[in-house]
Amino acid sequence: MIDPKHGIDRTASLYIAAGKVAAVGDAPVGWHAKRVLDAAGLVVCPGLIDSSARLREPGFEYKATLESEVAAAVAGGVTSLACPPDTDPPLDEPGLVQMLKHRARSLNQAHVYPIGALTVGLKGDTITEMGELAEAGCVAFSHADAALADTQVLLRALQYAATFGYRVWLRPQDVHLARGGVAHDGEVATRLGLPAIPGFAETIALDAIFELVRATGVHVHLARLSTHDGVARVRAAKKAGLPVICATSTSAGSTRTAIWCRRCAARATARRCAPASSTVPSI
Repeated sequence: MIDPKHGIDRTASLYIAAGKVAAVGDAPVGWHAKRVLDAAGLVVCPGLIDSSARLREPGFEYKATLESEVAAAVAGGVTSLACPPDTDPPLDEPGLVQMLKHRARSLNQAHVYPIGALTVGLKGDTITEMGELAEAGCVAFSHADAALADTQVLLRALQYAATFGYRVWLRPQDVHLARGGVAHDGEVATRLGLPAIPGFAETIALDAIFELVRATGVHVHLARLSTHDGVARVRAAKKAGLPVICATSTSAGSTRTAIWCRRCAARATARRCAPASSTVPSI
């Protein structure tokens, strides 16, 4: 059994009654089991959380559906999913968010938490009506993987979010340095002739975000960090009192995400040293 919240990490018996945990370890007084499951060699833990789950709706039903994605999540022990706004159309209107929430509730399998778009259509020009999106069910706001090169627009969006206490998720990557890149700038990319993205594309973007966070006070989650220097910068920012956290990514199934796998050595080092200081609370 593993339960970080209650400090449980041991082999133990679990007793369940009426769909709720009745006891851990010793059986309750007068306990009579109607069914016994042998979970030897398995892990029992609270439901896992996927903080960036593409549920394919609306717009990408030809790839998968909400039903199939939620079913796959539950089968893997994931009971809560936060979905980024890069659907088609993007989650920039309350009606789209309400539809997604309604569909998820009707399935009654996992909790779905929409993340609203920072700008209309994720085009980086006009910030969205975050207040209306929050009322519709958005738990945070993001620009997903879409480029947001205009720092003035980003500043206005962060000011809006800070005013009402909304949290913002950002992927730190300099738009111009990363343009067209599919792999880390190193020996492998050179040998294979792949368009490369230098590690400092991440750290330059991080420094800009930190200045905006310092100016606005908004809480920011930095998604998919891929460099040791990036994690070190976040650690320093947290020590300086900035309200930032970050996550790394383990997945790579497309050209878009190949960059993250090609920085495995730096990321492995970052993961080993980061969790102890809570710099990287999620992967």
